[in-house]
Amino acid sequence: MNRQQRSDMIEIQPRAFLSGTVEYINSQWVFFDEETEEAALMDEFIHQEIELLRKDKWRKGFLLEDGSIQTGKETLVLQDQERIKVRKQLVYSLERLLDELNDEAFVQFINILNSFNFSIYDCIYCYNHMTFLDQGLRRFGVNFLIFDNEELISNVQHHFDYGETAADRFEFTLSNGKRAVIEKIS
Repeated sequence: MNRQQRSDMIEIQPRAFLSGTVEYINSQWVFFDEETEEAALMDEFIHQEIELLRKDKWRKGFLLEDGSIQTGKETLVLQDQERIKVRKQLVYSLERLLDELNDEAFVQFINILNSFNFSIYDCIYCYNHMTFLDQGLRRFGVNFLIFDNEELISNVQHHFDYGETAADRFEFTLSNGKRAVIEKIS
């Protein structure tokens, strides 16, 4: 699996976007989340991926400092009451953890997480012990992750042992009592 395939798998995750509308209030662009009805200044999303609904078509680009969106060669100016989607940012320690996983462990982790109706974008906490260990030596320990999809909470323990072989064990425990364990040794 190459880097692009991993990116594609991450990109299609559920709940990867905040959806809502924008309004121009007091000389500032304000984003209103359609799910939570919370307001946020668009300045918080500068240089992030934005999708803009224009003429019944989603246009993808990046938010610029002046409130416009750069879509390839074209620059679009926001309009009042326009619908947009803002790509959520992954928890940094989770992003690093996903980068460290080998391909099979990466796919298995994402698939089981999705099978329980969770997305990597539902991560509210990630302790990545691997970031504190030296790359060249045998690395082993446990990472702790918590996910919240607004219906259930899931706790994930990732036991890892990377030496001559690589062993990954993921233990999922959901707030409704369901559990799953997957293990990959290579």
